[in-house]
Formats: sequence, structure tokens, C-alpha cells
Amino acid sequence: MCGRYALGIRASFVRHQFQEHDMPVDDAPEDDDVRQTYNFAPGSHGLVYRADVPDWGAGGRSRASQHPAGDPTSADQDEHEGDVEDPKETRYKLQAMKWGLVPFWTKRSPDYGSVMRTINARDDSLAQSGGMWNTMKQKKRCIVVAQGFYEWLKKNGGKEKIPHFTKRKDGQLMCFAGLWDCVQYEGMLLNPSQSLANHVQGSDEKHYTYTIITTDSNQQLSFLHDRMPVILDNGSESIRTWLEPKLSEWSKELQSLLKPYDGELECYPVSKEVGKVGNNSPTFIVPVASTENKSNIANFFSNANKAAAGKEEKKEIKAEESEVFQKGVKVEHDQLEKRKTVEHSSTEDNAPLPIPSPLSPTIGSKRAHGIDANEDEGSRAKAVKVADPSAPAAPTTSPEKRTGRNSRSSTSNGTRGSPAKSGDGSQRITNFFNK
Repeated sequence: MCGRYALGIRASFVRHQFQEHDMPVDDAPEDDDVRQTYNFAPGSHGLVYRADVPDWGAGGRSRASQHPAGDPTSADQDEHEGDVEDPKETRYKLQAMKWGLVPFWTKRSPDYGSVMRTINARDDSLAQSGGMWNTMKQKKRCIVVAQGFYEWLKKNGGKEKIPHFTKRKDGQLMCFAGLWDCVQYEGMLLNPSQSLANHVQGSDEKHYTYTIITTDSNQQLSFLHDRMPVILDNGSESIRTWLEPKLSEWSKELQSLLKPYDGELECYPVSKEVGKVGNNSPTFIVPVASTENKSNIANFFSNANKAAAGKEEKKEIKAEESEVFQKGVKVEHDQLEKRKTVEHSSTEDNAPLPIPSPLSPTIGSKRAHGIDANEDEGSRAKAVKVADPSAPAAPTTSPEKRTGRNSRSSTSNGTRGSPAKSGDGSQRITNFFNK
């Protein structure tokens, strides 16, 4: 699937390049609002391109469509009523959002493990009616911007993992098909035993999050993994169709866009230092097999420079190249990234994943990982354990069994090597966000 990618460029540079490829950008975040790193992990604020529609998505806001089956959120909680007319001219925007989708009906900040389950959405899950992605796939589609993505090749029976970086051969940015959502959490009790006097009021702050859609790997990448992100060509009709707000109902046309990429890609081994969350270096996206790393970096940026269409793009690339030579090839660690990294053996995604940092005494930082302030040590350990992908995945079954058809998780692969599913009737993935 997709658990790590590169985004070591500024939002202003992305805006310029999109406009050069006939992708209008009417609004964009400040460069500092988006994390710039060659080692982008879930939980960070990435760059998303979407139609400028209301927070409830494209088209009118239908109460029935806004609350999927199993969602306890009542219709009378809607703040906006009635249909909204589509604007005569669609505006598009780049926006900073957090990787790991939290559905709009979520009442309180979900635990860390639940968010990690929604960094990807399977294309075959979107083909099914209903489910947790139902509203998002119809009204909240987006493009996730990246320079390329990482995947780890397993060798020696999984004992050795070699990171590979995949990018477009023409040097253009990668545009992943994605879904986004916006949520406002309600007030909560810090501890169920506390009185209402200690009730924490809900915040007016809006939280924007996203997920990356995955599909079967194409022939070129099948040696690496059996899943890959859905990639759409810059400035293509496919992107215009995917983002078209007038298409507010799921259709075969939209589903047909979710397929393995048939363009030219480059895939090669890179430094193992990329495996640790927080490590950052421009060398992470440069082939590791090189006699002289500096020379290899120069060739890498030279090729990117040739592929750049405009003068401003070339200026940005030259500035980045200069920065590489000035700083050298030293791997730096982001001091703001406190999370540790955990290896895992799931067939869903071989990328080492971040786990929550050691809990600090402040309430706010604990809530950032979905952990309440007054939890005891046992509860805290349990929360971290949920996020640890090395543990066997919790069995996921649909509430209703369809005869003659296997159930499938909306975010899990279910391919060979996955933990065996039991029939104990576990909760649906939507229930993780109803707490």
C-alpha cells in the first residue's frame, strides 16, 4: 500500500508547477504550514489538491447520505441544511491536511491505532456500496501531492528489508488519488468518573484529514509489493474528472480511474536511514547504488532541471541542488518528530510505521494521540499496543455475512500471509470512530 512518501518541496513550488500543467490553484497554504521532508510519515500535515467546496463536500448536503449505516450521529446535528447550488466556475485549492483520515461523524479524537488504520483506502472497498468511505468517495475526493513513494522489499524470509523509492520517470510530481474529510470534536469528560463541572467543551477547531487510495501493483512494481497508490497524470482529464464537484454520486466512471499506473516509473534502492521516522535527507530519493554519492546527486538534480517546464521551477531546483551541496549528505533528524519507529510483518505495507511518543504531562499532547489525561499506565500501554503494527491484526468481519462472498476490510489487503480471520464478530472499522 502506501505508508511513506517524499515531499521535500515547498507549497509555493507545487503551486507553480501545477499551474504550468493547467491545474489552477486559487488558494494555497503558506510554505511553513506544510511539512517539507523527504521522509513523510502518517500523522504529518501533507499537501492536498481539491475543488474548493464546503466542508460537507460537493453538491447538496443530504442528511441521509451524510450518515452511513451504523453511524449513531443523528441528523439533527447538521449545521447546514438544504441543497447548495454548484458555482458556475469551479475553484481549486492546495490545502494542508493531516495524513490519516478521521470521518466527519467522529465525536472525539480517536486513538492513535484507529487513525493508522485509515492512512489508505482500498479501491475494491470503494467499489462496494455503503461502508465508511461512502460519503467521502462521492463528495470529498482529492489529490495527494508527493515526489514519489517508498516501499520496502523483503528478503531472506522477511529478515531483511530494503527500501525502494518510486517516482515518475519524467520528473513530474506524483498525484495520488485520495479522499479527505473535516471533523469537529464534541466536548468530552477527561475521566468518566468526573462530574459535569469538569466537562471539556468541544472545540470550534476544524480538523482536515486525508487518505491515499491504493490498487493492485502494476507489472513493473509487482516484485516489490502487491499494492500501490493510485497515480493520476498531472493536468489530465482523469484528474479533472476525479475532482469534478458536479459528480457527487459514485459511478463506474469514477471507479474506472482507480487502476494500476500505466505510465513510466523509476524504482530503485535507497538509503536504509529512511526507515526511521524523523530522519530526513535529500539523499533518500537518490539511488543508493552509486560510486560517488555527490556525483549521483548532481545527476539527479540535473535530470530534474531538464524536466522542469518553467524558469521558476528550474530556479527552485537549482536552489535545492545548491542546498544539498552546502549541507552535504548528512542525515538530519527532525527535532519536532518525537515518535519512535516500529517494524512490522504485515503484508499490507512494509514501511516501518511511527508509534506514539512517550507521554508528556500535558493534557494537550496526550489528546494529540487520542489518549485522555487521567489514563493510568496500563491504559497508556494498551493505547501504544493498538498502534503497534507488529501485533497480529484484529479480526475484521462485516456485521452481515454475504453467502458465497468473502468479507473484505476497507483498509486491509487480505492477501496471503495476512493473519487468519476468526469468526468472533469483531467491530466494523467505522466503530473505531464512534467513541
